[in-house]
Amino acid sequence: MDKEILNKIKPGAKIRVWEKIKEGEKERETPFEGLVISRKHGQEPGATITIRGVYQDIGVEKIYPLYSPIISRIEILSSPKKIHRAKLYFIRKLSKKKIRQKISKKTSLSL
Repeated sequence: MDKEILNKIKPGAKIRVWEKIKEGEKERETPFEGLVISRKHGQEPGATITIRGVYQDIGVEKIYPLYSPIISRIEILSSPKKIHRAKLYFIRKLSKKKIRQKISKKTSLSL
C-alpha cells in the first residue's frame, strides 16, 4: 500500500475499501464505503481503521487491519482538512444530516 494513501486515511475521511471475498472456489472483490471514525496504532503492522457506513438505513461498522491481504485497494473519496478529534465515535448517535452539519463546520467534507 502506498504511503501517500496511508497518510490520507484520517478520521473524517470518506473512503472505499475493496476487500477480497472467497466463495467456494471463486474469489471476488466487494466495495465497502464509509467514513473513517478511528485509526489506531499509527504505522505499525497491527494498525487498524474503523469505517462506518450506512446501508439500508442501518449503520454498519467494519474494522480493517491496514496491512491485511484481504484488502485489495483503498480509494480516498474525500479527505478532511481539519478535524479536531482523533476518534469520531460521537457520530454513531447522529443522523446523516447532523453528521454533515457537524463535520462541515470544521471542514468542507460532504457525505
